[in-house]
Amino acid sequence: MIRARGVLLALIADVAAVGVFAVVGRGSHAEGLDVAGVAGTAAPLLAGLAVGWLVGRVWRGPTALPAGLWALGGAAMLGLALRGALTGRLPVAFALVTVLSLTLLVLGWRLVAAAVLRTRTASI
Repeated sequence: MIRARGVLLALIADVAAVGVFAVVGRGSHAEGLDVAGVAGTAAPLLAGLAVGWLVGRVWRGPTALPAGLWALGGAAMLGLALRGALTGRLPVAFALVTVLSLTLLVLGWRLVAAAVLRTRTASI
């Protein structure tokens, strides 16, 4: 039960990372923050994230850095490819900002989790 909860929390954290990217990105460009707009921005990235989770079997060790690289690779690389295919364009600046932002968000929460777990383990 605890293991399943950890996997679910990791999935929620990854989905939230993509959501935060979509909300902040749309907000910084004065685009609407309506549900449809945010969902449209996030959808290809979330599809890529799902593929990354499946191909990389992220659920086996969802807080580990290698798992995060699979999640990031799916969200950033496949997600950007999907976005380019759907919109017919993929500006280089958008791609760079997406990769850098998702790297910070998707790997960042894992680094924080690892530090917290190390601290907890050291205090036992």
